[in-house]
Amino acid sequence: MTQFGVALIGAGMIAKTHVSALSALHSRCRLKVIVSTRPERAEYLLSIYQGTAPQLTNDLSIVLNDPDIHYVIVATPPNIRIDLIDSLTKAGKHILLEKPVARTVDESEQVVEICKLAKVKLAILFQHRMWDTTKVANELLSSGDLGNIGLVEIAAPLWRPQSYYNELGRGTYERDGGGVLITQAIHTIDLALSLTGPVSRVQAMAATSSLHKMESEDFAVAGLHFKSGAVGSFVASTATYPHGKESIVLHGEHGSLRLLSHDMKVFWRDGTCKDYKSTIEPDGSLESKSVFHKRMIEHFMDCIEHGGAPLVSGEDALDSHRFIAAIEHSSRTGCAVDV
Repeated sequence: MTQFGVALIGAGMIAKTHVSALSALHSRCRLKVIVSTRPERAEYLLSIYQGTAPQLTNDLSIVLNDPDIHYVIVATPPNIRIDLIDSLTKAGKHILLEKPVARTVDESEQVVEICKLAKVKLAILFQHRMWDTTKVANELLSSGDLGNIGLVEIAAPLWRPQSYYNELGRGTYERDGGGVLITQAIHTIDLALSLTGPVSRVQAMAATSSLHKMESEDFAVAGLHFKSGAVGSFVASTATYPHGKESIVLHGEHGSLRLLSHDMKVFWRDGTCKDYKSTIEPDGSLESKSVFHKRMIEHFMDCIEHGGAPLVSGEDALDSHRFIAAIEHSSRTGCAVDV
């Protein structure tokens, strides 16, 4: 088994989750370097990592010139992705990328193409794909037991206080590429599309509620047509207090599957109901929050070592970006938009 060297670029909110996950994987990989524009702000991460302390630096060349760094976790704001990924791929580094791929569909396609041309692996970190309930949902759908899916309900009723958006650049198109759609709800969108298949047409509205002062949207709603023939609804917000649980409901010919975060219920048409619980119930601790990141990192290392495909490739993630772009375009024009 390969002993991987890894670097983390970015020391923002999600960095501690990555460091915790890498710490749990110290027998298989070593976090060698953490790159941050202000390394002193990353010092708190050293107490999380169990192993030889990684180097803190603002010098990307340390990563580029280290042949023992096999892959890089990129957890920066989306506005600096293209040039950064271009440099990493030229150095032959595989990339595990925090969502979103980039700010726009065009930029996301550039990122995917850069990695493709350089022949390095690109995986997008959508950790909802690693939920235990997601695996069961996929098995139920692939078995055909639910029958044809006719109606889909997707909801992300989330909350962020104004202090969250007061951080410089957060919720702007320049730094983040948008608001609730691309920053928070994209996880639910990715998971839903992985279960339902692609959306073909949307009729949408997106807006900023009076509860937030921000440039981009904190609310979006859409009616959906799927390529499978199903219809459905989508709603997402960061103005929903208290913070709720994301849900995906699939209504089929023989039953309805209700995926509510780590819990899932299947209501069969004969009146019976079956509950599915995750073997891991997050308890608020950093260790429990990082379990699904750990699974994604493990899968990515397996892909590098054995030549498999990432669980969520760059091409896969483009479906979510195109879905978001269609909602935004439909909201601006007031018209239905083909995805």
